[in-house]
Amino acid sequence: MNKENNQPEVVKEDTIVSLDYTLKVDGEVVDTSEGNEPIQFIQGRGQIIPGLESELNGMAVGDSKEVVVPPSRGYGDVDEKAFANIPRKEFPSNIPLEKDIKLQLRDDEGNILDAYIVNVKEKSVRLNFNHPLAGKDLHFDVTVVDLREATEEELDHGHVHDPEHQH
Repeated sequence: MNKENNQPEVVKEDTIVSLDYTLKVDGEVVDTSEGNEPIQFIQGRGQIIPGLESELNGMAVGDSKEVVVPPSRGYGDVDEKAFANIPRKEFPSNIPLEKDIKLQLRDDEGNILDAYIVNVKEKSVRLNFNHPLAGKDLHFDVTVVDLREATEEELDHGHVHDPEHQH
């Protein structure tokens, strides 16, 4: 039956993968598709972290797997240069200056940077621009829910299209 409708047998490059997942870090769930739609992505295009993507190759619909992704194949190690002390007076008064508050800032070129507050001192605020999961082992429980061939348009555009809204 799979051959008739051209559905791929296993996860391989340029297939659209629908994946249920739960991500745990330090024993706590930090992200999950449970209660939502599975995530969809084009395999082999770097749309998910490399350490997870490489482990999915060869999995079939219904297959489940536990994958541990080290920092080097996930969000990287903590970069000590990605911390900054910003004078407290540069923050608008409506921003709560508390540990772990997430902020979005613009650099001089107008790029948006995500950061979170490490600590607040009398005259400065220490920000961390590392990804919050940098330096962490990522524990994924994944199940392949569906596979299909990517269309030429999806490959050209580099992302999954909703089949109900394709022309």
